[in-house]
Amino acid sequence: MLLREIAHARAGDKGNISNISVIAYDPADYPLLECWLTADRVRQHLRALVHGEVQRYTLPGLGAMNFVLQDALAGGVTRSLALDAHGKTLSSALLTLEIPEAGRRVHPNPADTAK
Repeated sequence: MLLREIAHARAGDKGNISNISVIAYDPADYPLLECWLTADRVRQHLRALVHGEVQRYTLPGLGAMNFVLQDALAGGVTRSLALDAHGKTLSSALLTLEIPEAGRRVHPNPADTAK
């Protein structure tokens, strides 16, 4: 499954650094994110765009994690000639990362429990 099926993202940028937060729609899916969405996987997934270090900060109480991507914006928003190479584009690219479904908690269908 794609990351976007269980999470959404918010992004910001400053200079040549992009900051992407990934937030689980359902807190029950957070352990799956914590297991599979590592700094190394993010670095590999965005390797064509991010040329520096990737740091991950976890926020389990919010069901979220934050990634700081160094050397990610072709010199910075005001110096880059690239069209829309900013954090929002990177966050959309990150949400295409494949996450194994194994270990995902299956939620009961409310219609089935009402019977």
